[in-house]
Amino acid sequence: MEYVRIGCACLVALVFAMSAVSKLRDLEGFRRSLPALVPARRELLRPLAMAVVVLEALVPIMIAVPPATSYGLALACALLVAFTVAIARALGRGQTAPCRCFGASAAPLGPRHLVRNGLLITAAVLGGLSPGGAPVLAGAVIAGAAGLIAALLIASLDDIADLFARNA
Repeated sequence: MEYVRIGCACLVALVFAMSAVSKLRDLEGFRRSLPALVPARRELLRPLAMAVVVLEALVPIMIAVPPATSYGLALACALLVAFTVAIARALGRGQTAPCRCFGASAAPLGPRHLVRNGLLITAAVLGGLSPGGAPVLAGAVIAGAAGLIAALLIASLDDIADLFARNA
């Protein structure tokens, strides 16, 4: 089970790292996308955007520090639940704002973003509940690589969906 923990921790940490970096690259664009997700007063949007980026950046740091790994996965889970609720409410209001989860994107929010977040919540819970241990190095490398590949696929979800939609 330590390999499940390693793979899930790598997946979640990398997804949150990519998300935080992409938002930092275009913090103003991310801030402008928030009203579609979270109806808030205009003066609260900049602090809210910064808080999201800081919390997202904190997740991979906590996951990388063994005594804090479970707390990092719990923080990831809490953030993902909040993001999922915000997306579900936006979809319920008929919002078609672009998903700014991984930087500038024209892909509108949709059910696939709820599925993606559900998968990430599952990975965070599995990683948090799986016991740690002393893994064999080769197994740890394979588990970490699997987490990396999954993270890259998740971060590229909109591009992959676009690719298949164009060829359908």
